[in-house]
Amino acid sequence: MLIGDGILTPAISVLSAAGGLKVNSPGISTDVVVVVAVIILVALFSMQHCGTDKVGWLFAPIVLLWFIVIGSIGIFNICKYDRRVLRAFSPVYMWRYFKKLGRDGWTSLGGIMLCITGTEALFADLGHFPLSAIQIAFTVVVFPCLILAYSGQAAYLMKHKDHVFDAFYESIPDMVYWPVFVIATLAAIVASQATISATFSTIKQALALGCFPRVKVVHTSKKFLGQIYIPDINWILMILCIAVTAGFKNQSQIGNAYGTAVVIVMLATTLLMILIMIMVWHCHWILVLIFAGLSLFVEGTYFSAVLFKVNQGGWVPLVIAAGFLLIMYVWHYGTVKRYEFEMHSKVSMAWILGLSPSLGLVRVPGIGLVYTELASGVPHIFSHFITNLPAIHSVVVFVCVKYLPVYTVPEEERFLVKRIGPKSFHMFRSIVRYGYKDLHKKDDDFEKKLFDNLFLFVRLESMMEGCSDSEDYSIYGQQTQRSREGLQQANDEGTNTSYGMEQTISSVESIIPVKSPLQAYNTGSSGQMSSHTASDEVEFLNTCREAGVVHILGNTVVRARTESRFYKKIAVDYIYAFLRKICRDNSVIFNVPHESLLNVGQIFSV
Repeated sequence: MLIGDGILTPAISVLSAAGGLKVNSPGISTDVVVVVAVIILVALFSMQHCGTDKVGWLFAPIVLLWFIVIGSIGIFNICKYDRRVLRAFSPVYMWRYFKKLGRDGWTSLGGIMLCITGTEALFADLGHFPLSAIQIAFTVVVFPCLILAYSGQAAYLMKHKDHVFDAFYESIPDMVYWPVFVIATLAAIVASQATISATFSTIKQALALGCFPRVKVVHTSKKFLGQIYIPDINWILMILCIAVTAGFKNQSQIGNAYGTAVVIVMLATTLLMILIMIMVWHCHWILVLIFAGLSLFVEGTYFSAVLFKVNQGGWVPLVIAAGFLLIMYVWHYGTVKRYEFEMHSKVSMAWILGLSPSLGLVRVPGIGLVYTELASGVPHIFSHFITNLPAIHSVVVFVCVKYLPVYTVPEEERFLVKRIGPKSFHMFRSIVRYGYKDLHKKDDDFEKKLFDNLFLFVRLESMMEGCSDSEDYSIYGQQTQRSREGLQQANDEGTNTSYGMEQTISSVESIIPVKSPLQAYNTGSSGQMSSHTASDEVEFLNTCREAGVVHILGNTVVRARTESRFYKKIAVDYIYAFLRKICRDNSVIFNVPHESLLNVGQIFSV
């Protein structure tokens, strides 16, 4: 529903602002207003790639000026037309309103809801401003100015009842009309920016939970984690926003759709808040009951009112939400099933150790980089590959990419290398860690960095005293038994790819020592004794590298079983397959050349 809100907010905000053209110049047609609104929307979405960090310095002055202007106009109208309007603060008038209008008064709550829209997306502002700044701004500036603005419009309508449909622009004094129109348009752009950022944030969180297809996320600020830009979602939002604006052409039906989205977002937020109070904060049941009772009473009242608006445009956010929900559910289901298949079918270390030094296969010159999401064990793709093709490269490196919730990972801490099996197997595992800014562009030097750290590991391993042929040593030559067990447990307990990923990150980070890896060098006699062995293996690795490097990517195809129902076949065989096809792949991120890319496919039925 919040994604739908991100589509409807720019549409109604910009269309409302552009509507001021028609108020001042009645000869302008509705189509012209719509065209102007569409042009503004295209410009708005086109500048998203610049990032809020670069243009955000304009937002605060615009918003502050906007509230000062509408508050001042409100005071002017109250003093000029009817000061008695301030009596509306009395709850008695609310009772009289409902008593007089009955059902019509009740259904009007759906429109009244538009007075407080924007509060449902306050969390997006936390990506740009401190919490105290938001609290002070809303208490000192936003709330008083809005009260004055609406009270001023009410005072104006007491004398001009026929201007009810364009009360805001009609109530503006003629001498300041066009400056206010410009400020209103700029304020509409800022308001739209907030909900667009909220939509990006929602998509990012769904992506982190494995509930949304992998899309490119660009972080536009070093200071604030919440300032992101998602190109694919940005253009989808723009197309849908233009479609809504051009389709409805008026604020009334878009307002009904907007109110429906906002009320449902608030209602869902309250229900989730109740769960947090119970399960996270462990609040007393009386406090939870008071919060739930008051909040659900108010929001339930508004929700019951917007139900009457479903057939008058309120169906739009429901359709949008249903579409995105279907995509998210199908992707999550397919991802979980695929990850479970990889976890349950991974090859045990006993199977690897039971093979001969040649792994019972022909070892051809070269290095094979096998990409996998598993940080422990040998992926099923490896056994699948050697079963169908009785040959494997002289050196095999299992590459596992993990994403950390930090801005960047230093180069010296990015690669974590381990050995799999005896040295004669020439098999390694490399866990590659990236921060959220590191993959802003393609990693052109990924292959070179990987081999540099692999060579460093071989030298350090040979120079450490008491070195054994096991997985107990990282690139820093330190024993990591406890960390490896935690890493194994994290992957075994992960319910989806991203969950296992986050748990793995915590375990992997514990392996990293504070000191530099170069400090792990031992200049004693044991290091001198093993230097010849290290040189031989490094020379062997270089020879294999010169022979050729092949990037092997697994492509597990999820298919519905033959006896599955038709809707499951449609969801898995078509929707999920399509989403997998269009989402980003590791070969793109790591700039893997096509001539050295090998996709190994296997079919898994669910």
